[in-house]
Amino acid sequence: MAKLKIILKKSVISSNEAVRANVQALGLHKINQQVIHEDTPDIRGKIKKVQHLLFVEELAQ
Repeated sequence: MAKLKIILKKSVISSNEAVRANVQALGLHKINQQVIHEDTPDIRGKIKKVQHLLFVEELAQ
């Protein structure tokens, strides 16, 4: 299964609680922090909700 590298590029300070919860559920806390997740529909849905704050890169296996 493919993996996704997700980087938080913008702050969540002025965002509502739902956006903050999605960013936290992805495991991101600070700007420029990177996490790697499996490419699942659950993760893709969370990314779609907060895509304006993130940079997402698909990693080759």
